[in-house]
This record gives sequence, C-alpha cells and structure tokens, in this order.
Amino acid sequence: MHPTHPSALDTKGAAQPRLNVLVAVLTFAGIAVAFTQSMVFPIVPLLPGLLSAGSADTAWAVTATLLSGAVATPVMGRLADMYGKRRMVLLGIVVLAAGSVLCALSESLAPFLVGRTLQGLAAPVVPLGISIMRDLLPTEKVPGATSVMSGSLGVGGAVGLPVSALIVDNFDWHVLFWAAAAFGVVAGALVVLLVPESTVRAGGRFDLTGALGLAVGLVCLLLAVSKGEDWGWDSGNTLGLFAGAAVVLSWWGWFQLRSPQPLVNLRTAARPQVLFTNLVALAIGFSLFVMSLVLPQLLQTPESTGYGLGQSLVVVGLVMAPSGLVMLATTPLSSRLTRAKGPKVTLMVGSVITGAGYLLAMVMMSEIWQLIVASCIVAVGVSLALGALPGLIMGAVPVSETAAGNSLNALMRSIGNTVSSAAAGVILAHMTVSFGDEVLPSENGLRAVLAIGVGSAALALAVAGFIPRQKPAALPEEVSASAETAARRPVADAD
Repeated sequence: MHPTHPSALDTKGAAQPRLNVLVAVLTFAGIAVAFTQSMVFPIVPLLPGLLSAGSADTAWAVTATLLSGAVATPVMGRLADMYGKRRMVLLGIVVLAAGSVLCALSESLAPFLVGRTLQGLAAPVVPLGISIMRDLLPTEKVPGATSVMSGSLGVGGAVGLPVSALIVDNFDWHVLFWAAAAFGVVAGALVVLLVPESTVRAGGRFDLTGALGLAVGLVCLLLAVSKGEDWGWDSGNTLGLFAGAAVVLSWWGWFQLRSPQPLVNLRTAARPQVLFTNLVALAIGFSLFVMSLVLPQLLQTPESTGYGLGQSLVVVGLVMAPSGLVMLATTPLSSRLTRAKGPKVTLMVGSVITGAGYLLAMVMMSEIWQLIVASCIVAVGVSLALGALPGLIMGAVPVSETAAGNSLNALMRSIGNTVSSAAAGVILAHMTVSFGDEVLPSENGLRAVLAIGVGSAALALAVAGFIPRQKPAALPEEVSASAETAARRPVADAD
C-alpha cells in the first residue's frame, strides 16, 4: 500500500518498544490538540458574562480557532516537508501551550481571542504526526499506527466535553485553560524526548505568495460559511466574502500551477486517488460533526417538549464520551481490514456503517442508552473511514510531499466540519417549536440534521467508489516468504 521507504527505527529486538512509544506519544499529542479544540464548547454560553462582552463577539472564541487552524494546516504541512515534521509538530504544541496560558490569564475578550487563535495553530499536529509515522515506521506498521493517530481526534473531543463541564462546574473557568497548557507542555516534552526527526526532506523555497493567497481565500470562505446564519446569507458581508473567496482562490490555483515550487502541488492533488480521497474527506468531515451537533441539543432540551431528555451539560459530556473511546478501540479493526482488503474497502465499509448509525439515531431518540448506541455505531464507521484516508493519500503522493498531502486532506475534513455546522444551524434555526418564552429546535429539525448525516455518508460511499483500487499491503511474513522463495529459485534451477 505504501511505497518502500527507509525506516529510522530498527524493528527487531529491543527496538520494538520504541515503535510503540513513538505511536503513543504522537497519539497523545493529537489527543491534546483535539481536547483543546473541543473544551471551549461548554463555556461558550457563559463567555459574555465572564469576559464582559456581547454574545456575538464571544462567538469568535470558536471561529478564531477554526480559521487559524484552517490556514495553518496546509502552510505547516509544506514547511514540515521542507524543514522537518517533528520540528513543526513541536511548533504547533508550543503555540498551543502559549495560547492556553494566554487564555488562562485573560479577563477580557481581546487577549482571550488571541489565545484561542494560537491554540488553533496546533491543528496540523495530527496530519504531521501521521506523516512522521510514514517516514519512521516499517511499511506493515503504518496502517495501524495512522488509524490510532486518526482516532485521537475522537478521543480528544470526547474527553474535552465532560472534563470541561466538570471543571467549570467545580472550579474557576481559568483552570480549564491551565489544564490545557499543562497538557501541551507534557505532550511537547514527550515529543522532544521520544520522537526522532525524520530525515526525509523536500527542499526548495517556501511559497510565501501562495501561502498568503491561500490564507486570504480560506478566511473569506470559512468566515462566510460560519457567520452566514448570523449575518444573513444574503447580507453584503456574506456575499462579499463568498465573492472574495471565489476570486482569490481562483487566482491562487492559477498561480500554484505556474509556480516552480508551489505551496500545494495541484497536479499531484488532481490525481484521481488524491482528488477523490480529498472529496471523501470533505463528506466524512461533514458527517463527523453531525452527531456532535444533534446529541447536545436533544439531551439538553426540556422533557416537557415531549422529545427532549432534560439532561445537564455534564451528562451530555458523559453520553458523548463512549463514542471517542470506541473510535480508538476500532483502530485495530481498521488496520486489519486495510491490510486484508486495501484502504478503499475500509473507507467504503466505514461510510456504510456511519450512514447506518445515523439512520438508527433517527428512529432511536427517546432514551439515553439509544443515543449512546447510535453514536457508538457512527464512531465505528467514522474511525474506519478516518483510518483509511491517510493510507490512500500516502499511497499516491511522493514521500517528499507526505506532510503537505496529509495536511490538505485534513483541511478538506475541516471544511466539511464547518459546512456541516452551518447547514445544521440553518435547519435548526428554521425548524423550531415554542415552549413558553423559549424557541427550541423541533424534533423534525433534529431528525433532518441526522438525515444530512445519512446523506453525507452515502455521498462519501459514492465518491469512494471512484478511487482507483489498491492492492492490500503484504504482511511481513508474506514478504519474507516471497523473498526466501526468490532466493532459492536459482539454486533449484541449477539443480
């Protein structure tokens, strides 16, 4: 499945534990990043009072992280290929810790938003960690390791919600960000001590013009998508940002195709395996976020509505936590299926299971245990799909472009998350019911969002069908047997 590459670590004898430590450390770093991104959700409604600012302004606590992460992902991917993947992982963790400290010291909006922006710059850590694994691990270990690393996204998100709710309920809210800073410091120290640098380098010159163009285009696009519901989809701000994104990104694509050393190699990105895999990542990102939007709404809606479950935020976090653990537990299955059938089959199976989970959720919404079962089924499907995506990308891009290829795929998934949130917001804002003075999302509105999850999973399945089929990766013992047979054949012929 992966091109042959030199491993920086020997896999025999005493070196084997070092491989496990490498995967564990990088996965821990990925969990730290995902935790930092999700932990703010429980306190978003409280931020206007905590920071003495309007709710429209404090909503930027989520938007700022989204935008900085989207811009940083392709830029740091290219820098990692040029100057070192471990170096860029460390940079991401350092700014995460610095941003967390700044948020922990904040009493007003401006420094808090700067801190959240810095936290978002750590988003590339997961795709960069996957790229390190490709460079340093033996070929047969890569599918399992990358599946575990991809699963860190679910674990960090699942842990972030209940931990955040518990901290906010029992301590000063600043403690939440001190905890995130400590998380980052530990992750950084482990990377320094236990993760070697890859020697694979692309060289060349950094495309600053291309980076600035992509940053402007992405900010315009994602800002319009994430704020369109608040500003109005037909407002001048929203339409102007969409128009700006179209113009800037069109120019950026033209410029990249003519640049001798582009930020993103669009010719490589246009290869069928890369193109369709990135389109699937967009659909999977869309589907991944749906359950995170519906479950909290349904669980916290008052029981008097007839369909809400009237639970606290802590219970919401605890209900969502099992799905993250299921994602991590599913990674061995993803690895085995990929080795046996290839990453394309794993991706398609994951899409089917994800869609089935959302279908189940549409008819099982009345009990907490039903939501846990449905969310765990979705988690199994998403875990399989996320585990397969890096293998498809790395099987089609040169070793020198691994970080850039994985980062572009992660960016597509992030765009899917943003569009999913916007689409769900539109539906839930227009399909409502009134209970006293409150206007709440209706039961049919929640089901409509789940139906979008089914549709995005079906779209991922359909697009995955166009990905060129890869042969399953040979197991180590099969490789050894083939080599031994080849070595003996001349002797048999001579006899």
